[in-house]
Amino acid sequence: MLCGAAVVLAGSLTAAPAEAGTPRAPEAFHAAKPAWKKCGTDDFPTLQCASVRVPLDHADPGGRKITLALSRVPHTAKKYQGPLLVNPGGPGGSGLALAGFVASALPKRVAAEYDVIGFDPRGVGASEPALDCAAGHFDPVRPDPVPTSPEVERANLARVQAFAAACGRRYANLLPYIDTASTVRDMDVIRRALGAKRINYFGYSYGTYLGAVYAKLFPERVRRLVLDSVVDPTGVWYDTNLEQDHAFNDRHRAFMAWVAEHDAAYGLGTDPEKVEAAWYAMRAALKKDPAGGKVGAAELEDTFIPGGYYNGYWPYLAESFSAYAKRKDTGPLVRAYENFAASDAAADNGFSVYSAVECRDAVWPGDWEQWRKDNWEVYERAPFMTWNNAWYNAACAFWPVEPLRPERVRNGKLPPALLFQATDDAATPYQGGVTVHRLLAHSSLVVESGGGNHGITLSGNACLDRHLAAYLTDGTVPRGGGGEADAVCAALPDPKPLTSKAAPSSARGSTLHGLLGFRG
Repeated sequence: MLCGAAVVLAGSLTAAPAEAGTPRAPEAFHAAKPAWKKCGTDDFPTLQCASVRVPLDHADPGGRKITLALSRVPHTAKKYQGPLLVNPGGPGGSGLALAGFVASALPKRVAAEYDVIGFDPRGVGASEPALDCAAGHFDPVRPDPVPTSPEVERANLARVQAFAAACGRRYANLLPYIDTASTVRDMDVIRRALGAKRINYFGYSYGTYLGAVYAKLFPERVRRLVLDSVVDPTGVWYDTNLEQDHAFNDRHRAFMAWVAEHDAAYGLGTDPEKVEAAWYAMRAALKKDPAGGKVGAAELEDTFIPGGYYNGYWPYLAESFSAYAKRKDTGPLVRAYENFAASDAAADNGFSVYSAVECRDAVWPGDWEQWRKDNWEVYERAPFMTWNNAWYNAACAFWPVEPLRPERVRNGKLPPALLFQATDDAATPYQGGVTVHRLLAHSSLVVESGGGNHGITLSGNACLDRHLAAYLTDGTVPRGGGGEADAVCAALPDPKPLTSKAAPSSARGSTLHGLLGFRG
């Protein structure tokens, strides 16, 4: 009955044709030059802000316009290398503060030669209109993600179908144009508004896919291209999410091993398997009795998923885990949830755009039986995040707009691009970096060996940052000896417990990962 309701809704909206990307339009639309105004913060005092108008439908440049919010840290050196557009991923991540971070984290002499440009993609943050399909969609306490009974499965299905239906009701005229290809064309309008013949681009996570698609559609307009933590474009988006489940499970088990290694601090034993069993026992207990009335099984997973993105969070997560497992003290766990997982208006917006882009970008299985079969198979080997991730994306099974086909990013027309990838990255597993390295002729791949963080440049690893700085200075890229990687950097050490006298995790790394967010 719920599936039928979704089909009726889908038929009630006008859908754009299911073709690869937005129909190619001539360069008929020229946005006005941005009017920059000071909008500095304590952290980024030189930041400036502006906006630019772009067509909602790039095939109809004379039609409805929407507004994109921009930020800039202007160049200060005599040598000017043009705009450097930056994107934190998502989809749905705001890039405004990222411009300030990148400009401050790069060597001063390098940053001084660029206008570092951040932007909120269509639908995101300060851009207008901004999407918010269903405020409070992630309010606690949600049903257990693992559908161990028909009732639990129906409850989760009802949530995602209601979310898809709400998006369709509120944004019927927008959803056909919230997709990667439309955002890429927005980027080219930004390029023209800035008066640049070519752009430099630096993207993290989903931002790597955005950059690769821009390079495919506008190869002659790419000057330099940096992709950090690379999306595998061959699995967009259903398959890439299933691959994530395996990688996050591995990363969670690495965290369990780290907790066991530091038994003196956490007191949960020295056997990683027993520590993991204690974590799942905590999950089972919270399913029955949510901590503070907020942290049930779903919220516990939400709280610990960020540890798969960045090991700098491990000491805080371990302390909350230990407090609950040893003393049934829920206070640290509730605080960890509030710090790492609690949803707010910005998160509601980000999730709405995430869903709109991923559901529109590519075909997802429309038969729920396929989702059930695939996710139970993955869950048997990788239980940590599989069903949580399935429900995070399941609205795409009921999305009220027909999907496009993903762009093929294979490209032999680019100048050398520079890719960065950690071997144990969970959000964008290692093979994605290898695949895109193969698809982009003349690219170079720098690998962080043994690294598990997602977003690895400008995060404290001097070896990686030297390659980045050299490339942005004069286009220099490493060239390897025929293997997968052109250069290899050792990973930074894992963090120490908060009680240790050892140096804390990189402050820059914590700042970056706060800007990148999660899930993308």
